Amino acid sequence: MKKYALLLIASLAFVSCKKEDKVTEAVEAIPVNLTIERFDKLFYESKPEDLAQLKKTYPFFFPAGNPDTVWTNKLQNPLLQELYGEVKKKYPDNTAFEGDLESLFKRIQYYYPEYKAPKVITLISEVDTDAKAIYADSLVLLSLDTYLGKDHRFYEGFPKYQRQGFEPSQMMPDLVTSFSQGKIAPPTDRSLLGQMIYFGKELYMKDLLLPDASDGAKIEYTDEQIKWCQENESELWRYFIDNKLLFDTDTKLMQRFISVGPYSKFYLEIDQESPGRVGQWVGWQIVRSYMKNNEVTLQKMLATDAKQIFDNSKYKPKK
Repeated sequence: MKKYALLLIASLAFVSCKKEDKVTEAVEAIPVNLTIERFDKLFYESKPEDLAQLKKTYPFFFPAGNPDTVWTNKLQNPLLQELYGEVKKKYPDNTAFEGDLESLFKRIQYYYPEYKAPKVITLISEVDTDAKAIYADSLVLLSLDTYLGKDHRFYEGFPKYQRQGFEPSQMMPDLVTSFSQGKIAPPTDRSLLGQMIYFGKELYMKDLLLPDASDGAKIEYTDEQIKWCQENESELWRYFIDNKLLFDTDTKLMQRFISVGPYSKFYLEIDQESPGRVGQWVGWQIVRSYMKNNEVTLQKMLATDAKQIFDNSKYKPKK
């Protein structure tokens, strides 16, 4: 019996590999016309007399009502010039992200044929964590000053758990997060499970659109945090079940297990060991299990109710 089970597993793995090979082949055949404009260089290497042309070319970066002194002061600001110098040192050209962008846009066009490669504009947002990577239909904005590496001196004022998001490896996952907005059906209730599945769907999009990215990069965890979740998956699940939290609508549960933070809040000794957002990670595993056990398209899964996904996922945490 054991022999037949092993043969079945091997057969399923073979079929899965063949399917992924076909997807990869189709993705590679998709043409992408990639355009990257370095607004960070154009602005910080410009002179005051160049502003008129820059404002004409990039009007969305120059809100109406602001006098030119706002921009000339930025050009003369020593700290901003130093920040630009660090960006220029880290990204002297587009080599570090050009290939990743092309691969991502091909994958997006494979799953969403109506989308064409957007124009990419790089800029400096003065380390605005809410505007790191924006995907807006035909335009992508990348704030390169938010991807200098978690140990960079410009990030010393940020808490340790947040600095992980400043790694260059977070650039493409952040873009997918932005791209996913509006494409995932919002939860039909306020339950913890609804939130878990919502973010699980977003993370599964990263599985498909960023197949070469590590799980840690997809969810903004370190390798150690991923290992912790894997080793404690059954305990996490037992905690949610034993405390009847899945269908609980207490808003505090979102802060404890979904929202960004230094750790998750079980109110147990393991709290300090756990990464934040473990509810998102468990939701990801449920969605992965659902897609493994159901023949549905990405778009249909994204539109499917959280409870239906859970009921048909056959999810069993690893022990």
